[in-house]
Amino acid sequence: MKKALIVYGGWEGHEPEKTARFFSEELERNGFKMELSSNLDSFLDLEKLKTFDLIVPNWTMGQLTPEQEKGITQSVASGVGLGGFHGGMGDAFRVQTEYQFMVGGQWVAHPDNIKDYVVNIKTENDPIMKGIQDFAVHSEQYYMHVDPANEVLATTTFQTQSAPWINGTVMPVVWKRKYGAGRVFYSSIGHQALDFNIPEVREITTRGMIWAAR
Repeated sequence: MKKALIVYGGWEGHEPEKTARFFSEELERNGFKMELSSNLDSFLDLEKLKTFDLIVPNWTMGQLTPEQEKGITQSVASGVGLGGFHGGMGDAFRVQTEYQFMVGGQWVAHPDNIKDYVVNIKTENDPIMKGIQDFAVHSEQYYMHVDPANEVLATTTFQTQSAPWINGTVMPVVWKRKYGAGRVFYSSIGHQALDFNIPEVREITTRGMIWAAR
């Protein structure tokens, strides 16, 4: 049986505990033995971290100590999978650049805040995206600084009122990558738990975490 660790906390507006428990149940249904933690010191024990097949960081903002950052990055580099969504993984630990290098991107803005936008599937034959068509979302549309080495699975095109100079920009929404021997999956959708009521969002995120697991 595969093992996964979800570490949740940070800004409460992203409902970290609620979304952590949601994906704990999703992964349990897919055969994972789950451990949940609300303490960043969970990243300190490198040898224990290496016993997991998947780590899901769900901690918006906040800050890691050098030892905590070393624990999560070295465990993933050793082969533990990393998967997550929205600010819990992509707007976490803003001053930890090695963490951002591992994730493959960092949130910088969400023009117009909550809005309607379309997610365009780019790789229909990828196992994470198979059978999923373009779909609409009513949530935050993340503008991110992204690593060009990412394998992009879905994008969105910006059309905003508050930042018209970015209109027409095509931004990655879902990607996967490697960090050392570890697989990394990220989706920028998931501002609050209700976003996962969208079947495509729930399916992509769950599949992506399963793909990332060692």
